[in-house]
Amino acid sequence: MILVGQYDSPYVRRVAISLKVSEFHYEHDTRSVFGDFDSMCSTNPLGRIPSLVLASGETLIDSGAILDWLDEQVGSERALLPHGGPQRRDALRRIALATGAVDKFGAANYERLIRPSQYRWPEWIERCLTQGNGALTALESLDWPTGGALDQAQITTGCMINYLKVTAPDDFPAQRFPALDALWQRLEQLPAFRATSFEGYAVPRAG
Repeated sequence: MILVGQYDSPYVRRVAISLKVSEFHYEHDTRSVFGDFDSMCSTNPLGRIPSLVLASGETLIDSGAILDWLDEQVGSERALLPHGGPQRRDALRRIALATGAVDKFGAANYERLIRPSQYRWPEWIERCLTQGNGALTALESLDWPTGGALDQAQITTGCMINYLKVTAPDDFPAQRFPALDALWQRLEQLPAFRATSFEGYAVPRAG
């Protein structure tokens, strides 16, 4: 199978880590959404990442759908998301908060750093930051494992933390979220996280 997308996307990265944790072999297609957009659209009509091209030729799009397929393949005993009950609802809530933080801080960055200055909307930026910080505060208040097997809530939250530390460091300063920092310090040492690290990410600057 082929995973399409670069690891600087937390959505691509959470799929890559899940593939490694679940012991799937895959090839990595590192086309860029920005640099290879037309080619990307031939893989995914939305021109988005990640996509997972299966050996059969079928292409799965959207990280949630890909992760659901992975869990289906390995079965309930090895699935990274609980099958049902309170444990599943808790995991889904954590995942929703983590992906929501990615989306909201990403939207704020787009307004602050990408959109031409004369078209920026300060009130929208503030709203996105308020929503993103609400998600981080909620995640900070939860109990996180200090060891043991990885699950999807930890994987997705870890990818979110690293993404914000790189792309929005002023919004995720050291020691502001000690529980999340402790979670990341543990996760970043694990082989699946180390194997999918991304270096040299250029954070755009406002201008």
